[in-house]
Formats: sequence, C-alpha cells, structure tokens
Amino acid sequence: MKHFTKQIFDIMITIPAYFLLSPLIIIIFGLIYFKMGKPVFYRQNRPGLLGQPFGIYKFRTMTNCCDKNGMLLPDSERLTKFGKFLRSTSLDELPELINVIKGEMSLVGPRPLLMQYLDRYTPEQMRRHEVKPGITGWAQINGRNALTWEEKFALDIWYVDNQSFWLDVKILALTVLKTLKREGINQPGQATAEEFMGVCDTSE
Repeated sequence: MKHFTKQIFDIMITIPAYFLLSPLIIIIFGLIYFKMGKPVFYRQNRPGLLGQPFGIYKFRTMTNCCDKNGMLLPDSERLTKFGKFLRSTSLDELPELINVIKGEMSLVGPRPLLMQYLDRYTPEQMRRHEVKPGITGWAQINGRNALTWEEKFALDIWYVDNQSFWLDVKILALTVLKTLKREGINQPGQATAEEFMGVCDTSE
C-alpha cells in the first residue's frame, strides 16, 4: 500500500509539473540543439528497482569529442559551459520527469547510479535498490556530491528504512531550497562525481 500511495503522489505532482515546466524544457531543448546539435537528450541504462535496468533521460551537457585514438576526452574537457550551468541548477535532470511518469523512477529515492556499480556494492549498500530511484533524495539534500560514497549510501539506506509521505514532502521542499543555493553540486577538483570503485578489503 505504501508503494501504491507513493506512486499516486508521484503522478499527481509530476504530470502538472511537466506541463508547467514545458516552456522551460522547450527553451533548454532549443539552446542545446543550437549549441551542440543532436542528440539533445542523453539516455543511459541505470539500475532501477531491485537493480533492474531502465533508460534514464537527461539533457546532454557534454560533447562527444575524442582524442586521436578515438577515446572520449575526460569529462572536464567535454563538459560545456552551458552544460555546467545546467548541472549547477539541476536543469539537466528535468527529462527524468518522463521516467517518473513511466513508473521507472520516483520523485524521491536514492539516485540511480551506473550499472557497473552493482557488483561493487556491499550487501548493505545494495539495499538502496529496495525502492525506486529518485530525481532527488535524502543524500542530495544532505550534502550531495560533497559527500563520500560511503556517506551517500548510508543516507540512502536510512531513507529506505524511514521513507514516508511526509519525508518525501520534506525532501522535495528542501531540494528546491538547496538547488537555489547550488549547494554540493560538484566534488572539489572534479567536473563530475568521482567513480565509485567499491569498498577496499582491509581484513588482511
């Protein structure tokens, strides 16, 4: 029943928000097309509920520039000035409203990370996939990219164990506040989040 109520809440908020934000989405679409050409959207498989893959939609923020060997340049060199602005304001996440309408994501939940991370989680960290991934979450309003991976996962698990309707309302309200303040957008010295390589085994 809790999951059904959460899904109804997601739909009731997301569909009006999508139409309300449509003019902004169209403007961003046009600017990306003008500055970087096609494709305007970035789609990538991410782990959803119970780790099942789904295609997440975002606005593209990087070029596809490669070196002489055909390898993509580092993120810091491919991230455009406009893309950096979209990330700093979280506007690149707006297309994820489609994922929420499709039932693949929720408004609130642990962020969907990369598929290759699934084999690197501890059993406890893997519990973050017991709920649908979200556009925002408990970790995003408590430090976002300023946190270590271990701190993020601990906050994700806390959300899984304590999720409720009013907690989601609180997280959404604080997300708006944090976004306006642009807090915790990037890790120091990193254009994007540093890759999670798993937990080091210190038993030996």
